[in-house]
Amino acid sequence: MNLASIIEPHDPDSVALISRGQTTTYGELRDQVAGLRGGLVGLGIEPGDRVAILCANNWYFVTSYLAILGTGAVAVPLNPLSPARELERELASVGVRAIMVGPSGRSTMDAVNRDRLPALEFVIHGEGHSGGDVHFDDLLAAEPTPIVPRDSDDLAVLIFTSGTAGTPKAAMLSHGNLLNNIDQVIGLRGDGGNHNDVGFGILPLFHIFGLNVVLGSALRAGASVVLVERFDPSSAVEAIQRHGVTVLAGAPTMWATWAAMPELAPDTFSTVGIAMSGAAPLDPQIATAIRERFGLELGEGYGLTEASPVVTTSFGLPWRPGSVGAAVDGVEIRLVDIDGQDTLVGDPGEIWVRGPNVFRGYWNDEEATRAALDDEGWLHTGDVALVDEEGMIYLVDRVKDLIIVSGFNVFPAEVEEILAEMPGVAECAVVGVPHPHTGEAVKAFVVPEPGFALEEDAVIEHCAEQLARYKCPQKVNFVESLPQNFTGKVLRRALR
Repeated sequence: MNLASIIEPHDPDSVALISRGQTTTYGELRDQVAGLRGGLVGLGIEPGDRVAILCANNWYFVTSYLAILGTGAVAVPLNPLSPARELERELASVGVRAIMVGPSGRSTMDAVNRDRLPALEFVIHGEGHSGGDVHFDDLLAAEPTPIVPRDSDDLAVLIFTSGTAGTPKAAMLSHGNLLNNIDQVIGLRGDGGNHNDVGFGILPLFHIFGLNVVLGSALRAGASVVLVERFDPSSAVEAIQRHGVTVLAGAPTMWATWAAMPELAPDTFSTVGIAMSGAAPLDPQIATAIRERFGLELGEGYGLTEASPVVTTSFGLPWRPGSVGAAVDGVEIRLVDIDGQDTLVGDPGEIWVRGPNVFRGYWNDEEATRAALDDEGWLHTGDVALVDEEGMIYLVDRVKDLIIVSGFNVFPAEVEEILAEMPGVAECAVVGVPHPHTGEAVKAFVVPEPGFALEEDAVIEHCAEQLARYKCPQKVNFVESLPQNFTGKVLRRALR
């Protein structure tokens, strides 16, 4: 079953998308996707080809995503605000053959050196294009083609993640992985999903939570999605009230912002029936403030890209601020100690996950895949949790050094590589530190070379030229040396 077919059964007059002030019904969306699918086939896109999407949360993204899947190709969602160098690395690493560029991604794509991307044949622009490129509208006008059948194990999406170790790599998610997790999420409600729901699409669609939980679940249920390209707290509230949003999911930063706005009335979110926080740990104080001020019980869960992403949720369970709930149906969880034995109630252990939503591995990286997936199909997450006597799970730590900024993964090695390229940097190390709004922030420790007078702003700006903004250090400490163990490995715990 091709995941793209989830939009096929629904009432053609029902609203599917609200984007940039325009409404798209399911009937219109099916016609548009079919035409775009035909246009891609006309270009020569074949099953298994990788096609990137460089686009914000709007109609361009959704139609591109569904059309790519429908051809049997593999969708590669990317951050439209990525620096050119980062984008080049990602495009080259998975051999992208074509890229769909929305309005928000055009300037980024213009800065890319295409000579570094030998596999890239087609750049498809949503608005405006230079000579030799393809225009979105031309593909939409093509003769529609049918959806290409896919098996559940066939690759559907590649999403870049830091995984449990190493620099960012592409996680391979199959049609079955994604569809199973969509149905696991919808199954939590017990009603098969409500087609009258209106979701709020603020979580980035290049992030697995936004892509599969928010968008995928809504399209599967035949519900509507309000697509939001940038978060502004006041305009977001206006949109929620204007469109009667009933399902509201976002990162902890969104909820923290609203909790800190005294001008919001108690009935601000009166239409919302389901409220969720995800992508990063939620401060229990924020959850309590939202409940007391607005009467919303924030459901929290745990997940990761490699699990498509939902593993646990507190939805439908007794309210326990700080808990990520229990496993969704069809997912097995073990908490394992350092000896590989299951831990006792109340004792911390690494989270191992097994289920139909667990990914196929990392693209062209057998070593990383073996480190993450064992022979019995258990995904070793690198996250540490404990379970109480009621079966509720609480996250307590991470085995690895992954930093999570507003729900986005940052691996220190990637930032350190960029820092080390700066003239005057002898040694460097990066850690995550608590941040009141983003959960964590990146902090760098730099040992200058003798004779160099480095400035903090210059170091941060150097990183900003090479990395997405959320990966850049917000603070730089200049030190004489870095703490190391007897093997020479930097002791990040000491730095934290």
